[in-house]
Amino acid sequence: PSVAFYKIFGLSKLFPKSRTFGKYHLGYLNKEETNEIEILSGAFMFMRKTALDKAGLLDETFFMYGEDIDLSYRIHLAGFKIFYHPQTRVIHYRGESTKKSSINYVFVFYQAMIIFAKKHFSQKNAQLFTLLIQCAVYFRAALSILTRIISKIWLPIADAIAIFVGVFFLKGYWAAHSGVFYPHEFMWVAVPLYIVSWTTFTWISGGYDRPLKTIKTLQGIAIGTFLILIVYGLLDEQHRYSRFLTLVGAGWATISTTGIRLVYNLFLYKSLFPEDTESKRIIIVGSQEEADRIATLLNHSRVKASYIGIVSPKLDEDESQNKSGNIVRLKEMVEVFHINELIFCGSDMSSTQIMNQMTFINRPELEYKIAPPESLFIIGSNSILDSGELYTIGLNAVDKPSNHRKKRILDLLVSILIIIVLPVLIIVVADRIQLIKNLGAVLLGRKTWVGYVPSKNNLLPFVKTGILNPLDPFDKIRIDETIIKQANLLYAKDYRVKQDILILLNSWRNLGRK
Repeated sequence: PSVAFYKIFGLSKLFPKSRTFGKYHLGYLNKEETNEIEILSGAFMFMRKTALDKAGLLDETFFMYGEDIDLSYRIHLAGFKIFYHPQTRVIHYRGESTKKSSINYVFVFYQAMIIFAKKHFSQKNAQLFTLLIQCAVYFRAALSILTRIISKIWLPIADAIAIFVGVFFLKGYWAAHSGVFYPHEFMWVAVPLYIVSWTTFTWISGGYDRPLKTIKTLQGIAIGTFLILIVYGLLDEQHRYSRFLTLVGAGWATISTTGIRLVYNLFLYKSLFPEDTESKRIIIVGSQEEADRIATLLNHSRVKASYIGIVSPKLDEDESQNKSGNIVRLKEMVEVFHINELIFCGSDMSSTQIMNQMTFINRPELEYKIAPPESLFIIGSNSILDSGELYTIGLNAVDKPSNHRKKRILDLLVSILIIIVLPVLIIVVADRIQLIKNLGAVLLGRKTWVGYVPSKNNLLPFVKTGILNPLDPFDKIRIDETIIKQANLLYAKDYRVKQDILILLNSWRNLGRK
């Protein structure tokens, strides 16, 4: 319980080298030495069958997390010892099952602690421990929710405040020098509506996507200003407060939002224009044929690469017209050419060879990716807080932030339309109750009106569960797993809003599908 307490309330993170507080991660031990420990990570365990026979198999009560702690504890109770051995290595894309930034992670992780306590502690201690854990769960969940909300809204709020304050002082300055009086409605009705227009179209244009791109913000403000001027021209004379102040406000919105982004980018990326730093310098380690295939995949994906070098995994292969050298020079090339990403071809190198190179190069800032044989994707995860990158062929992949946004806007517009014509749809759609459930799920963001065809393939970019799918308009053809795979791949790599609309128009009778 004390180890769990130090972990829950952050003492293990504050004092990682402490023998008292750092026991959860054993930060006080030398990771390059063999040590006897209490718990071994379930990512890679090796044991005698006799130990497993005596201790018992994994407990299926644990859905995720905690089962390795439970097994290690039972192995101790069975009279065996557990050792950490540093000479054996494994590639583990940690955190892919449940992202640490997600609220679901908080509940799943701490629920495992509760299961363990109820199983192994006395009833009195288990109840106390469970109460402690539950308090921690709600605290961490609330903190996680708050963090996610703040990360999403702080920039639009900062834009809104900066614009409002600036226009307030500009109005006062102009009124003092021109003698023109402006009613309170201008500042408390018109200006907030202007700000809503500017920030909304900045969001639609991608001005809030990371890294922040100034050009997207300028585009959003320009569109918002254009819409404001159109509406302004249609208003009664009494509501046309000042075209001049409207244009001056648009100018200030441009200056203030641009300034906020420049300061943010300089602080976070050490660059005023981080979009210029997005370009990657990549080395592909593999045979000529496989490296050419991966280079083609990169060139047709969303990756911006200023340099793509090819290195042979064979020690005896010399430099050629296409290759930059062999693997002997890999570490030297990484340093000389300031490489920030290495891609290993899985068909040409074993896992041991790949791990040897990772260990030998030993550069924490370097990104590592692996290209599986005959695949249309490259996998790699650089942080347990973010999803592993998935490079797929296609210039308009469905997982682009702009396409996520377009899908969400389309979902909301279609939902509003369905609400308007609901009395008619209830008559023609077979499952009326399910239609209403689907409508609620889409409005809450749990589902989307158009998604992938249901399939076992989970390697595609994330899209919410769809009510309809790309094969719905072709209900008369025979559909097998190959066709499903091709349809989903096409949808994932080349998304179009028009395609979703056509699917909806052709398959609206299926809107009540489960």
